[in-house]
Amino acid sequence: MQKQSWLRLVLAISLDGRLAPAIGGPAQLGGVGDRRALEEALAWADGALLGAGTLRAHRSTCLIHDQDLLNQRKFAGHSAQPKAVVVSRQQWYSADAPFFQQPIERWLLSPHLQSAEGSKDPVLAVGYERQVLFEQDWPQTLHRLVELGLSRLVLLGGAQLAASLLKADVVDELQLTLTPKLLGGMHAWVPFQGGGLPEDLGDAEAWHLQTVEPLSGNELLLRYERKRTEDSRADRSV
Repeated sequence: MQKQSWLRLVLAISLDGRLAPAIGGPAQLGGVGDRRALEEALAWADGALLGAGTLRAHRSTCLIHDQDLLNQRKFAGHSAQPKAVVVSRQQWYSADAPFFQQPIERWLLSPHLQSAEGSKDPVLAVGYERQVLFEQDWPQTLHRLVELGLSRLVLLGGAQLAASLLKADVVDELQLTLTPKLLGGMHAWVPFQGGGLPEDLGDAEAWHLQTVEPLSGNELLLRYERKRTEDSRADRSV
């Protein structure tokens, strides 16, 4: 049976669609219910994508802590945590960053693989267990990740990476926690710079509502699935 990637964007946002306060910095928007929803998404996933800018800002990634979810992954024969796939044009490593001590397998997804002087063989980036070459575009790169065993992916941020994947129309699911805050400012979860999104993403039938779940703290969890034709799904199979 052919496999295809499934990419779920997971975010907590304000009522006005912001990720952070107007002055910038970590927002810490989600509450207890959002944290559980995030960990459930991680428990489902083979890998978690995050941009290098987000990693530099937070210096760590999200982990599964709830024991029932850890047991669920163990029973299914999976590692305790999904692979952490850092998307970056260049390697980032900081010995004192908690990310490089977290109990996870770290992958670097980059358009450049470093080689030792005088050698054509790639050199493994410091702090990472595997390097993956970014292919010509996102569909081909996701094909490659599927071949490496990462078919179910969650996207944890940042905004530029999310915009890149949305622009390529490879996001299959939106998991959005609406938090009862108005933040203002420019830190929207889909940044405006860098060109527009595909026109059909704005169609009324582009996204189908799957679930609506009230959470604690007056938060609301929404899940939307991208509606695709059979031909478009076939194009993404490997």
